[in-house]
Amino acid sequence: GGQPRNVQPFSDEDASIETMSHCSGFSDPASFTEDGPEVDEEATQEDLEYKLKGFIDLTLDKSAKTRQAALESLKNAFSSKILYEFVMERRMTLTDSIERCIKKGKSDEQCAAAGLAGLLCVQLGSGIESEEIFKTLGPVLKKIVCDGTASIQARQACATCLGICCFIVTDDITELYSTMECLETIFSKAYQRDRDTNGVSGTHGTVLHISALLAWTLLLTICPMNEVKKKIETHLYKLPSLLSCDEVNMRIAAGETLALLFELARETDADFFYEDMELLTEKLRALATDGNKHRAKVDKRKQRSVFRDVLRAVEERDFPTETVKFGPERMYIDCWVKKQTYDTFKEILGSGMQYHLQSNEFLRNVFELGPPVMLDAATLKTMKIPRFERHLYNSAAFKARTKARSKCRDKRADVGEFF
Repeated sequence: GGQPRNVQPFSDEDASIETMSHCSGFSDPASFTEDGPEVDEEATQEDLEYKLKGFIDLTLDKSAKTRQAALESLKNAFSSKILYEFVMERRMTLTDSIERCIKKGKSDEQCAAAGLAGLLCVQLGSGIESEEIFKTLGPVLKKIVCDGTASIQARQACATCLGICCFIVTDDITELYSTMECLETIFSKAYQRDRDTNGVSGTHGTVLHISALLAWTLLLTICPMNEVKKKIETHLYKLPSLLSCDEVNMRIAAGETLALLFELARETDADFFYEDMELLTEKLRALATDGNKHRAKVDKRKQRSVFRDVLRAVEERDFPTETVKFGPERMYIDCWVKKQTYDTFKEILGSGMQYHLQSNEFLRNVFELGPPVMLDAATLKTMKIPRFERHLYNSAAFKARTKARSKCRDKRADVGEFF
């Protein structure tokens, strides 16, 4: 009947089982203990799949709480494992369940279903199967995004999902443009609000505008250059108005989008010239050194850090390279396009991002990492630093840091001569 069932969610313990149906040879070196017992991978895989089948069945339960708990458990599993074969066999069942939950569910259930839809496409990668899923779910997601009566949280989740799914599956350029127009109609309302109120206020709908803007920016990175030029002409002179928004996350989203647009504009035209450069750099510099007492310290610190990089990108065409470590590999983020793509997938995958960078063929293709590196358990075990050695290294590093900081804090330390 409609009574809520006892749903045991997909837990961290389940996530720690280093088994998967598509790439069973991958694993994080940290997951191996020095003298741990051998795990029966086949048995644990069967146990995991049995649990997941139960969660899929529960997405059809009469209780909304049970359905939501099942969706969340599936999300946790899909973000922390590669389950390609399992998902491939049940993709239509999952798609039907997601569609039903988005159409008939309330806000929280719609958010969970939209998140699962994005992860479903991440699992399957770019191909006919993902295209079929997007053909079914795309119109439903667009309807919710544009539905003013739906909850802001549900519209926000659907906007993010729409951007990610379209990025993964769309070979049809018409569908790409259609999705971008849908997202444009949402975040462009923030421009209108700016004209009406002389400064965008941090109202309830701003979170939706942020998600739509970031999803649109992600899709812009895969557009043909002629379309990129059109979008730059339309939005490059409007986006600076959002830097005055009361909501810090909107200011940051607008700043990072501006940096990306400048990067793309200079790629398409080496002699690109922005007329209001002086006014824009003045705004960016103010945000990079913001000391407004009415703003939270955490917000100011985050904002200053981002806008220092944005200012460098706009003024000096420079990007501070970041290094992402996953297993024995390294990835360098050396441009705004790559950063935008990485941040988007990190948001949906969470702590499973590093694992998917190691094992997910689609993500590795996106970031040009090549085929997954096959490492067996014995090799990984030899790569792991013994616990006692790690302890000695950490102790030595801690003492060195303490000693260095003590010298800096000592008022009697030699600070040099001033000329």
